[in-house]
Amino acid sequence: MPDTLPAPVSHSQEIKHSRFTAHAAPIENADSAIDFVRQVSVADATHNCWAYRHGSEYRSSDDGEPAGTAGRPILAAIDGQGFDRIVVVVIRWFGGIKLGAGGLVRAYGGTAAECLRLAPRLPLTPMSLLELHSGFDDIGVVHTLLAQHSASKQHEDFDPDGVRLRIQLPSDQLPTLKSRLRDATRNRVSFMETDTHE
Repeated sequence: MPDTLPAPVSHSQEIKHSRFTAHAAPIENADSAIDFVRQVSVADATHNCWAYRHGSEYRSSDDGEPAGTAGRPILAAIDGQGFDRIVVVVIRWFGGIKLGAGGLVRAYGGTAAECLRLAPRLPLTPMSLLELHSGFDDIGVVHTLLAQHSASKQHEDFDPDGVRLRIQLPSDQLPTLKSRLRDATRNRVSFMETDTHE
């Protein structure tokens, strides 16, 4: 499993008089990645290049640098350092000396990689979704067990027979939770299909 970041981090370095600053942050989705890019981009900088990865979804931008010399190396740094669900923005202030295509790749990729190498890591836990139906008499015990298994409620819907819940919890907690719910309610809780995702 890859890691994510527990909080935003930054790292700066100077390469042949150009200043490069990397800002990296955890993201919930593509929209939050683009929001972060907007927040940290500097209007008077020469370039604000970026990349993000969220599972199989990724994007990158060279922001005016020659194609493939900034965004893709930043994305390669994210993957190379074993991160997921993060965005990295590398801002460049031009210092008067041209770096050439190879130099740009090394500068953007290297600044991003060093930022992530120095950053604290937060292991990503595979999560599962579970839908269950419980009678009114068992709601109390169901909520108690959900709390004990780090389950968060995504949706709750009442019907004449009880409550239908959609919960998210760490995948490794799922078998134990199901078993304990069955025992505690004498098998009165019913489960719908589960959708596992990271």
